[in-house]
Amino acid sequence: MRSGPIPWAMVGGGAGSQIGYIHRSAALRDGTFQLVAGAFDIDPERGRTFGQSLGLPPERCYSDYSAMFAAEAQRPDGIRAVSIATPNGTHFAICKAAMEAGIHVVCEKPLCFTTAEAEELLALSRQHRRIVGVTYGYAGHQLIEQAREMIARGDLGDIRIVQMQFAHGFHNEAVEAANPAARWRMDPKFAGPSYVLGDIGTHPLYLSEVMLPELKIERLMCSRQSFVKSRAPLEDNAFTLMQYQGGAVGYVWSCAVNAGSMHGQKIRVIGSKASLEWWDERPNQMRFEIQGQPVQILERGMGYLHANALQDDRIGGGHPEGLFEAWSNLYYRFGMAMEATDRGDVDLLATLRYPDIHAGIEGVRWVENCVRSADAGAVWVDYV
Repeated sequence: MRSGPIPWAMVGGGAGSQIGYIHRSAALRDGTFQLVAGAFDIDPERGRTFGQSLGLPPERCYSDYSAMFAAEAQRPDGIRAVSIATPNGTHFAICKAAMEAGIHVVCEKPLCFTTAEAEELLALSRQHRRIVGVTYGYAGHQLIEQAREMIARGDLGDIRIVQMQFAHGFHNEAVEAANPAARWRMDPKFAGPSYVLGDIGTHPLYLSEVMLPELKIERLMCSRQSFVKSRAPLEDNAFTLMQYQGGAVGYVWSCAVNAGSMHGQKIRVIGSKASLEWWDERPNQMRFEIQGQPVQILERGMGYLHANALQDDRIGGGHPEGLFEAWSNLYYRFGMAMEATDRGDVDLLATLRYPDIHAGIEGVRWVENCVRSADAGAVWVDYV
């Protein structure tokens, strides 16, 4: 970072927030960002107390995001970036306000509830020359880049099938009755038109977009269920079949009631010659299976990997890296993109790959199409 750490704030992510802790750990690890302000909680006093516990002065612990953006704009050392870790229904308004205040954004997914809103955020991003990063954190694992390179050079042959899942079991019962942090995710007012499709299904979908950038969805069919009946109309399980342009097919299983599963996020890409598979519970390994040959296990950090799969390593092979390192890799890229945007470095921006506003738009578009298909009776719909 040529100009030093980026002055950075958070909206949400206060006391007890698991995702807030992950954001701060990732953003601060490499010195790319410096936390200088926040509106951490819907309760102003609780948010102020929490901000001070992080070492912030009380005058920079704000009651809400509007007050923070207005006050920070008057400071010579005011924030240049903000991360949004609030319930889904607030993302659009906060993203919009931040960009109108000239602030770069890192936002939890989904960006918003509709593609129309997402396109409006894209227009604002271009108008104000601000970046929007979306926290598809698993894309920061290095072997995702290895898969992309292997597929691009033809190691798998012609791509036929993309099998994806994110299917955990922690909500197999109505845990939201006693857990406010889970409750809003099942409430349409706060979560939007879906639960597991938007909350977890979009994660492996984005991994497929990184691995297979040329693969475009042509149409899809989605069936969704509310096995815990109190969650209706939102689903806690969904199956989505996809047909891609060119003839390949794909499948996403999004589930929060897969009893006994810890996480269950996997992506398997099947070609005419070979297949590869990555599982986020063992993120330092990737299976590569050539028809008629023994299975190969590719290990993170080893010299036989592509250079793009090695550039984000923080420690040598054999030492496991995990979620915090993956998120830190993304935050480093977010910071590089922000600084490059501020100084107009189009050459650097052209080389940076991170989950940007276009990735956010595609996630919203996918959920919209899935809901449209499911609510029409699990019918095939053109992907629009």
